[in-house]
Amino acid sequence: MDEQLESVLGSIGEDYQEKIQKGARHYLEVSVGKQAEKMGFYDLKKKYENTYVVVPLRGPQKGMKVRIDGRTFVNYAEYPSGITVPGYLAKEAGKSFKTFIPNDSMICNFT
Repeated sequence: MDEQLESVLGSIGEDYQEKIQKGARHYLEVSVGKQAEKMGFYDLKKKYENTYVVVPLRGPQKGMKVRIDGRTFVNYAEYPSGITVPGYLAKEAGKSFKTFIPNDSMICNFT
């Protein structure tokens, strides 16, 4: 279990808990590397700078939106908080998760 990585993922879930709705079509991408940097985990920042967590949203946000094929999220894992992460990241973190089942199409919100 990687406690620093788990801490980063937990903080993302906490930061967005008011906006999360499991199973939603609209979502935000949150950079694991940037969140790790904010928390002072510079080694994780470099390792995960191109890794993103999917945060399913209660509704659309202001800004540009792009429709994404749901098959993009094959092998993603869903945490109890509602955030969704690539499967390899969930395994590295070592916390229990369930398989993410995306909608046929998802809408990425850029804010």
